[in-house]
Amino acid sequence: MSDHTHTEVTITFSAAAGLGLQTAEDLARSFLSEAGYYVFSSREYMSRVRGGNNSTQFRISTKPVRALAEHIDWLFALSPGLHSNITENISSRTKILGDADVIGEEISKMGFELIDLALANKAAELGGAYYSSMIVAGVIAGLFMLSDETADTFILQKFAAKGTETVENNKRAFRIGHQFGADIVGKNAVLPLPQQKNASEIFLDGDTALALGAASAGCNYVTTYPMSPGTGLFTFFAKHARELGAVVEQAEDEISVINMAVGAAYAGARAITTTSDGGFVLMSEGISLAGITETPVVIHLAQRPGPATGLATRTEQAGIEVALHAGHGEFPKALFSPINVESCFKCAGAAVHTAQKFQTPVIILTDQYLLDTGYDVERPDPAAIPEPLQPVKAEKGYKRYAFPNDGNGISPFAVPGYGDEFVNFDSHEHTEDAHITEDRALRTKMNDKRLGKLVSMRKESLPPITLGNPDAEIMLVCWGSVFEPLREAFEALGRKDILLIGCEQVYPLAEDFVKLMRSDAKKIFVEGNATGQFARLVRAETGVGCDAKILKYNGFQYSAEELRVRVEKTLKDLGL
Repeated sequence: MSDHTHTEVTITFSAAAGLGLQTAEDLARSFLSEAGYYVFSSREYMSRVRGGNNSTQFRISTKPVRALAEHIDWLFALSPGLHSNITENISSRTKILGDADVIGEEISKMGFELIDLALANKAAELGGAYYSSMIVAGVIAGLFMLSDETADTFILQKFAAKGTETVENNKRAFRIGHQFGADIVGKNAVLPLPQQKNASEIFLDGDTALALGAASAGCNYVTTYPMSPGTGLFTFFAKHARELGAVVEQAEDEISVINMAVGAAYAGARAITTTSDGGFVLMSEGISLAGITETPVVIHLAQRPGPATGLATRTEQAGIEVALHAGHGEFPKALFSPINVESCFKCAGAAVHTAQKFQTPVIILTDQYLLDTGYDVERPDPAAIPEPLQPVKAEKGYKRYAFPNDGNGISPFAVPGYGDEFVNFDSHEHTEDAHITEDRALRTKMNDKRLGKLVSMRKESLPPITLGNPDAEIMLVCWGSVFEPLREAFEALGRKDILLIGCEQVYPLAEDFVKLMRSDAKKIFVEGNATGQFARLVRAETGVGCDAKILKYNGFQYSAEELRVRVEKTLKDLGL
C-alpha cells in the first residue's frame, strides 16, 4: 500500500472537540519531524468547546512544504458527521481509518471502505477512552516504520506525575497502535526518509513565531481580553512571562485593554495587545488616543470573518480597511501583514520597532490559518531584530511634543521618573509641552508634525517579496497568509512571464512596491476577502487599478491546488 515514488504523504485527522486528539497530533508531528521528515501542520476548528468536528492536516514530505493541500492520503475519521471540507477531498487513493461502530456506516454510504481501528475496545482494555489518542499516534509511527519506542521519552515526561501504571498503559497503547500501523503497510514505510534535512531547522507555528519576534524587539507588556484567534500570542507570553521579563494582564474588555497598553507605553513599557476584529473595533477610541499622544503601541489584529461574530474560529483577510481607518481623526499608523511563519517573527519585531521609533500605533494583521499553521523553518535569529530604543532623559526644559529640527515629526520620547523634568500627556490638541491649546495655527502645525512621520515611515516600509521574472508581463499580487499557497501554485504553473509579489506591509506602501504597480504588467490580486480590499487600497494610494481579482471568503484558506486552477482560469479569461 506504499509508493516510494511519492515525495509526500498527507494525513488528515477529523474528530469532535474534547476527544483529546491534539495530544496525538502534537506527538506525531514531533516524532515525524525528529525522524527527519519535513512536516506542515494546519488546524481548523469549530466555535464550540465540545462536539462538532475539527480537523488537522499534516503534509509529511521529503522536501519543504508550506501550504495547505486538498488531497488526503490517510484520513483518521474518529467522529461521525464529517464536514464537506473533508468529504469532498476523499478519493480512491484515500485510506480511511476509524471505528467501524462509530463511523463505518457513514463511510460505507459514501462508497468507501473503512480500516477498522477498534479504538474504543482497545482503549477500554487499557483502562479508558483517553488512551485512544496514544493508539492513534502509535498507528502513525507504524505507518512510517519508526521504532515502537519512539514515544517513550514523551510519555514519561507527560505522564510521570500520574504514576507508573499510567505511564506503562500509554506505552502499551502506543505499541498497540504501532503494530496496527506496521501491519497495514506491510513493513514498507509510506514515505522514505529524506536524503538530508537542515539540522538548524525547527518546527514553529505562527502564534509562537509572532510572540518570539515581539519578545526579540523588547516587548515587555502584553494585555488582552481573550478573543479567537488572537489569544495565542497572549498565551505564549503568559506561559513565559518570567523568562521574558514581561508583564501579562488579562482585562475585563477591549476598551480597558487598549487604554492599559497606552498607559503602560507612556510609562516606558514596550506594549502590545492582541485581539480579533470585534474586539479591535472596541479599541478604536484608544487607538485614536495613542495617535494624538504619540504613544507607541502595537495591536495584533487576528482577522476572522464578520460581520459581528461571523465565523468566530475561521479565517479571512477582511481587516485592512478597519485597521487603516481605526480611530477618529487623522494620524499616522503602520500595517504589517506577515506572509508566513518566518514573516510572523520578522513583522512582529518590525512592528514593535516602528511603533517605538515613530511613536505611533502599529497594527499586525494575521488570521486563524496563519496562526494555527506550523512547519520547519530556519531557527529565527533575535539579533536580526533591531535593538529596543531607549527613552531620552527628561532634562530641564524637556518638551514632550517639541517640533524637531529635521522635520521628520519625531519628538524626543521620555518617560516619567527618568530625569527631573515633568513628562506630560494629554488627549486634547496641545502645545509642545503638552498643555491644552485651541490656537488654530498651532493646531495645524502639530497635526502636520504627526502626519509628517508618514514620509519617513514609507521610506522604511518593508519591500515586497518577489519571485520570478522582474520584467514579467503578468503580476500575481497578494498579502498576508495567501502567499505560501499562491507560491506553490505559481511554481506548479512553471510560467516565465509571471512575477509573484507578496506584501509583508500594506501601509504605508513601500516605494519599491509602488514602482512595480506603475509598470505596464497585467495585475491580478489574490485576496481572502469578498471585495479586494488591498487592491482598493493600492488604487487609492497609487492610482493604479487591477486587471482581475481572485477572491475567497468562505472561512477557509486557499489550497495550492485550488489556486493553480483559479489562476489558470483567470489568465485564460484575460487572454494570457
